[in-house]
Amino acid sequence: MVSAKLRAAGLNDEKLSTGVSILEERSFDWGTDPEQGTVPDVVVWPESTADVVTIMETASEHGIPVTPYAAGTSLEGNPVPAEGGICLDVSRMDSIVDVRPDDFQIDVQPGVFGSAVDEAVNDHGLFFPPLPSSGKISTIGGMVANDASGMQTVKYGEIHDWVLRIKAVLADGTVVETGSRAAKTSSGYNLMDLLVGSEGTLGVMTEITLELAGIPKQIHGGRVIFQDRTAASAAVSDVIQSGVDVAKIELIDALSAEITNAYLDADFPDAPMMFVEFHAEHNIESEIEFFRSIVSEHGAVEIEISESEEGMAELWEIREEMAEALEPYDPDLTPLTPGDVTVPMSQFADLMAHIGTLEDEHDLLIPCFGHAGDGNIHYTVMVDSDDPEAYERGKAVYNEIVRYAIEQGGTATGEHGIGVGKRELLSEEHTEGTVDLMQRVKHAFDPDDILNPGKMFPEES
Repeated sequence: MVSAKLRAAGLNDEKLSTGVSILEERSFDWGTDPEQGTVPDVVVWPESTADVVTIMETASEHGIPVTPYAAGTSLEGNPVPAEGGICLDVSRMDSIVDVRPDDFQIDVQPGVFGSAVDEAVNDHGLFFPPLPSSGKISTIGGMVANDASGMQTVKYGEIHDWVLRIKAVLADGTVVETGSRAAKTSSGYNLMDLLVGSEGTLGVMTEITLELAGIPKQIHGGRVIFQDRTAASAAVSDVIQSGVDVAKIELIDALSAEITNAYLDADFPDAPMMFVEFHAEHNIESEIEFFRSIVSEHGAVEIEISESEEGMAELWEIREEMAEALEPYDPDLTPLTPGDVTVPMSQFADLMAHIGTLEDEHDLLIPCFGHAGDGNIHYTVMVDSDDPEAYERGKAVYNEIVRYAIEQGGTATGEHGIGVGKRELLSEEHTEGTVDLMQRVKHAFDPDDILNPGKMFPEES
């Protein structure tokens, strides 16, 4: 038994479990069907790098698959075991190791929740800018493994832009440290960026150094209401292309507003909206006036922007709840796994128009909302899961949106990763030679394919 081998290696029963409910809980994530997941043979909770080394050495010696797991809030089956084996749950590795405010840096273990980083550095006047909207319930390890991004990506960039250093354990138990605590380095291959976004297929991260930023002195925000989604989408593109310095710019279509109103008993108009926020050290008013002039040209019906912290907090809380609102909206409809395609900014309005066309042609509900300022939209195809034909039609439309984004020079996933759900689309986005090179990198790190096998690469490869 796998658990017996781990005990023999020195891991005690407090760090292991083969309980049925514990195993089943880790056979799915937010985006995968619990009935279709593979149950691991054992869950292991390491508490240190040394524990992870022991786990990986044991797994390597016996050829046991290992799937890193944290909060399970991913959407593409990234942390779900494909071949049983060990579920390596890093949730007990949740310490903030060191805060260095003079260097604008923090060292954390992978099980630290994103919001805990901001809480730890707030008194120093600092924050972690790329935190995803799910930061309260997702971990830094998961964010780095997926190269996640959030509502402030339009101004501050993605997670990988704020990772300075990673300590990780490779498949054979070797400990590596990549990157540097220095502001920049040109020393050797950039192995750190290979680990970022690798979805647990190359190594298990045990300590991560993040860069921080100073909290802006001026923060204003609010909402803009439009008559239709086409105008709202075009306004987003124009705002970004005109160089308006926005920190957040989220698009919410009329259907998403209606769904959220029903879920939260809110009183938003059932109309396309733009949620925005501006960060500045001074002269924020001039940037806001520039913004107002652009959205007015696109037929904005109402523009409300202020420095009210309470008002902004309510807006962003509502935005964070949107994904949760989909499931209970209509008991006869099931939301498919949310898509997260991203296209060049010049193609964003066309992407939104294409989704609208597919919605009408196939008689489907496809609510859309997301980080529009970087060309990223989250869309969810709602289907009658009791109707096989409708379900297949919904899946086809979902994939058609991904393929359209790729054809426009975009990507199948802006932040959720490939996981299991988008494996077959990897080779549609990248050339055969590129996918082959990725696989050779995987083989160099993990020659026996024990780290998160069955992920990322197309099945036939």
